[in-house]
Amino acid sequence: MNIFRLAADMSHLVAIMILLMKIWKSRSCSGISARSQILFAIVFTARYLDLFTSYISTYNTAMKVFFLASSYATVYLMLAKFRSTYMRESDKFRLEFLVLPCVVLALLINHQFTMMEILWTFSIYLEAVAIMPQLFMLQATGSAEVITAHYLFALGSYRGLYLLNWIYRYYSEGYFDPIATVAGIIQTVLYADFFYLYVTRVVQTQKAMELPI
Repeated sequence: MNIFRLAADMSHLVAIMILLMKIWKSRSCSGISARSQILFAIVFTARYLDLFTSYISTYNTAMKVFFLASSYATVYLMLAKFRSTYMRESDKFRLEFLVLPCVVLALLINHQFTMMEILWTFSIYLEAVAIMPQLFMLQATGSAEVITAHYLFALGSYRGLYLLNWIYRYYSEGYFDPIATVAGIIQTVLYADFFYLYVTRVVQTQKAMELPI
């Protein structure tokens, strides 16, 4: 495993931990899109069904179990335990507009026409756009808590680092996966505007608040 993939995995872990801590400590899921979290749960479910069919390493298995458990835990916290704080009126992005095209693409463009391969490909396509309900929710509300912004930045960084991982693997191993690479580029582009806002507003605002009077 190269440093870029490890950094990407750690960034992904940090993003999920930030989100769970924000919800649990504040006892609120205000500002968080349950629809995006449902999509992530679908992504991990489709991708990690191979837990029951293959073993790669302890690290790989542990990461898969964590992502599955944390995604369903997040959905539970939002739609059950802290349901009263969920901003349902601002979270209205229609999931079928994302899920159905990804299903069709997975059936048409894949490495191999087998059930596991189609599910993996579907998860790659869906992950690329799963954040859209969250971004549309931010646009609808016009603001985001700082902790939510940190979560989105860490999540976007994870995908950006995976792009570096693929570039590194191409030059060091000759490995290239066009499906994962193109989906990763699309996902990173979706975060581009948010990255700019994060640096210009969140980071600079925090620095200003830390300056001595």
